[in-house]
Amino acid sequence: MTKTETTRYDVAEHLRTPEEMAAYLEACIEEADGDAAFIAKALGDIARARGMSQIARDAGLSKESLAKALYGEQSPSFDTILKVVNALGLKLCAETVDC
Repeated sequence: MTKTETTRYDVAEHLRTPEEMAAYLEACIEEADGDAAFIAKALGDIARARGMSQIARDAGLSKESLAKALYGEQSPSFDTILKVVNALGLKLCAETVDC
């Protein structure tokens, strides 16, 4: 029997354009079912795709603070989420539930 070699999948490697990043975030928000940490992790994936250091600078955070906010055990503040979304060049939009 031959062994199958696998590699770790990293979504950040596949987020190349702003449109792909926006679509990924939208899909994660839809699937999150109210889990703020899941959405924060999605923002972290996008930030890694764009470059954590640059996003941290643009958001006015240290790279360590950004990583802790997006991958930590606690949900980041909404203020931090808004800073990161803005630094990523994205925006949050609202729709009615029956959309």
